[in-house]
Amino acid sequence: MPLSDEFGREVTGVRVSLTDRCNFDCVYCHNEGLGDTRGPMEPGDDEMDTDDVVRFLEVVAEYGVDSVKLTGGEPMLRQDLEEIIRRTPDSMEVSMTTNGTFLPGRAEDLKEAGLDRVNVSQDALDPDEFAEITKSGAYDKVMEGVQAAVDADLAPVKLNMVVFEHTAGFVEGMVEHVAENEGLQLQLIEYMPELTGRPEWNIDIQRVHDWLADIAEHVEHREMHDRKRYFVNPETADSVAAAPEPSDLDGFQGGMVEIVDPVENANFCANCGRVRVTHEGYLKGCLNRNDDLQSMGEMSREEIREAFEQVVAERVPYYGEYLVENDRGEYEINEKYISTGAAD
Repeated sequence: MPLSDEFGREVTGVRVSLTDRCNFDCVYCHNEGLGDTRGPMEPGDDEMDTDDVVRFLEVVAEYGVDSVKLTGGEPMLRQDLEEIIRRTPDSMEVSMTTNGTFLPGRAEDLKEAGLDRVNVSQDALDPDEFAEITKSGAYDKVMEGVQAAVDADLAPVKLNMVVFEHTAGFVEGMVEHVAENEGLQLQLIEYMPELTGRPEWNIDIQRVHDWLADIAEHVEHREMHDRKRYFVNPETADSVAAAPEPSDLDGFQGGMVEIVDPVENANFCANCGRVRVTHEGYLKGCLNRNDDLQSMGEMSREEIREAFEQVVAERVPYYGEYLVENDRGEYEINEKYISTGAAD
């Protein structure tokens, strides 16, 4: 059975960062919360090797973890990516988040190795706007990569779009894009100012929820993080349509749009069932925190077991527990964590 923390949250998934290197320099990047290491970098020797990653996945599979998302930086900078996927336990669903530039010519091999699905970061459909956000001229290569992923049946191919001041005006066009192109879904990710230090870029994500609710043919709640999914038909996107029953969605022709809105959202944190792994081999119970890092030592099976059990036992919801609302409705660090030195 999966391990549970003291808040009753079972851990059934892990996010494994394979590298902190990236060939993009996105203006909003938080790099798994571990500091400013954006942009092209020479390969380092501080990354977990193939055997380390596989050994970790084999161990946590013993605890009922049934899904892994491979992340970075840019995970496709790892030449051993296919081998890692091929050696991942068969009981695990394997997904990956990538900027898509290396998918052309490699998507089929990843599928054959055992990759189930892929998320591709794409914040704009205009090459100039894309370049402004990513500091990259790889727009055409990304578009080619998305199509390669669709052709390889890495389904569903989710486009990740961070919604903030620079991209808010592109949301409508992106929704139409996924509604009109079979095989694509859209994941709108709320901008996290606490990780980037630019609060002036923030927008009210509820406005996006309200707009999608007006044009969607159906709205559903996903158990993970209590996320909302909006099903949009391009032919009826400009009007409020009658919502079909979920059973009618089997043959639905259109796009699915999901919003990931963790900021100041205690419900989101209350439903989190993932543990993070940094590229150096540290476990994190929460993406937003850097004071809960747990080393796996030399990454023997016993050290991995001990560290995994400890980090799960010490997991705390970020909003609603680690951060609590004060009398002014503002979030501040819970005194119990300050007094123990956990936030130092």
